Order: sequence, then C-alpha cells, then structure tokens
Amino acid sequence: CAWSIERPPGDTAGCTFCHTSSEERCSTCHQRHQFDPAVARHPEQCKACHWGKDHRDWEAYDISIHGVVYQVNKWNPQEFGFSKKFADADYVGPTCQYCHLRGGHHNVQRLSTVYTSMGMSNADRGAPLWKEKRETWVSVCDDCHSPRFARENLQAMDEACKDAGLKYTETFKVAENLMLDGMGEPMPKDLAPGWSGQHIWS
Repeated sequence: CAWSIERPPGDTAGCTFCHTSSEERCSTCHQRHQFDPAVARHPEQCKACHWGKDHRDWEAYDISIHGVVYQVNKWNPQEFGFSKKFADADYVGPTCQYCHLRGGHHNVQRLSTVYTSMGMSNADRGAPLWKEKRETWVSVCDDCHSPRFARENLQAMDEACKDAGLKYTETFKVAENLMLDGMGEPMPKDLAPGWSGQHIWS
C-alpha cells in the first residue's frame, strides 16, 4: 500500500523484515532450526513481528480475555494441545493461529479482522466483500460462542468505530477553527500530516 511504502524507514523496518516475501518463506512462521508445526502454533511466533508502535496486535491480544486465558493455561497440554492439528485440538481459548489459520490454510489474511483495509464507509454500503468477511468472522467466533454473541460484538465494534470517527472529525474541526481565528501555529514541515491518515482532513 502506498500509505505504508511512504512511511519513514524507521517505521517500515518492522514490516519489510517479514513482508518482502513472507508468502514464499516458511521461516516467517516456522523456525528454521526447529521446523515443527507445534512451535509454529504458539502465538509468540506472531509476536516476533506483530507488536510495537506500527501495529500493536500482540499487545491487543495479550491484554484481551483470550490472551489472559492463554497466558494462564499455555503450559498445560490438556488446555492447549499444540502437538495436534487445529481440527483435532481442543483449545481452552483462541490463539492467533487458531483464528487466522483456521482449517489449516496458510493465508493469514483470509481471516483478518473486518476493519483491516476496509474503511467503515463500506459497512453501510453493503459491499459483498464486507459482508463475506463479516460472516466469516462470525463463523470463527461461533466455534466457541453463539453466532448471536459474535454478531452483537461485531455491532458494538461498528458503533465504537463510528463514534471514534465522529470524535476525530470534531477534533479536526476545532483545530481548523483555531487556525482560521489565527490562534493556531502552522504545522512544522517535518510533522506534516502523512501516512497515518490525517491528510484526509487537510
């Protein structure tokens, strides 16, 4: 994506380490010196890249109820049978791999979150891809939860995103009015709106 490529080198270093040809390299998830599916099934394998300021996926998982369940039970093979295929394992809580590699496929993005690369504007347009991803998301959650539970949480996330969007718009309107009133300072060139999306409000 252009917005990613144009970011400062310090921000993209964490991305390009894996994303140059991750689909062609097994060692992105499987350790070269211990090529064992049981090792690749641990969520810490994802943590190697998916953490930090550019994408806080590990932090979000680790402090979630699912992450807490994993941290408390990860040493118990009865609760997390990493030696078994996902279809045969009975995890007490989901890991990154359980949801994103569901069915044993290797296309992690196939079961990505419904908000990634799909702006909230699509939610109300009824875009076919949006609907398909949402149904798939619900089908993953209902491995353990009821479909109603998953749909209600999905709706709650929709509302949170819409509320955040409104607050974001209001904030930039205040800043714009301050500038028009001569009370704001010009944005320094090296801090000008860029890859993070603020340019859409300029």
